[in-house]
Amino acid sequence: MKRGLQSGFTLIEVFVALSVFGVLSLLAYMSLGQTLANADMLNARMDRLQSIQRTVSYLSSELLQTVPRPVRVDLGDTPVPALQSSFGTDFALQLTHGGWPNSIGVPRSTLQRTAYRIEDDELIRYHWNVLDRTVNSTPITTVMLEEVESLTFRFLQQTDEWTEQWPPLSAQGAQGTQSGNLPRAVEIVLTLADEGEISRVIEVSP
Repeated sequence: MKRGLQSGFTLIEVFVALSVFGVLSLLAYMSLGQTLANADMLNARMDRLQSIQRTVSYLSSELLQTVPRPVRVDLGDTPVPALQSSFGTDFALQLTHGGWPNSIGVPRSTLQRTAYRIEDDELIRYHWNVLDRTVNSTPITTVMLEEVESLTFRFLQQTDEWTEQWPPLSAQGAQGTQSGNLPRAVEIVLTLADEGEISRVIEVSP
């Protein structure tokens, strides 16, 4: 009676199979790593675009709802214009705007005073819980955007002429400051290190 022949893998075949498996595993690992890296880059890109969109939306909405309400600061006698932007001030933009929601019915105004400026390449938004401030009025700050190179504005006057500061030079002085006059439109120019220049023209409510 003859025994049946036994078959199996030779040592060389086992080594070849292990080598192929190792190469395929390495390729799969590299592919997975690249996929995860691409996902991280995509998420970072989406977060960046959302931050830019949110910042432009805040600026646009507040400028659109600007109201001619000057404010007093730190017990000063001279009011600050409802809308103010010039190179000689602490902020790139200060404004009084409406649309401050009050869903829980807190006894306060629905108008809000906000301001923007760049600090260490970050665009910071300030807002106060009162319009006419004292030395004890502490602003609430929010980092809106990073890697910001500059934030500038242009203002369309009633004469259809553009000016780079508000109030314009022709309206400087106590009467111009207290009048609360507003421009017809405002151009926002936001310059970012990675996205370049972004501009929007916002019509100011009459």
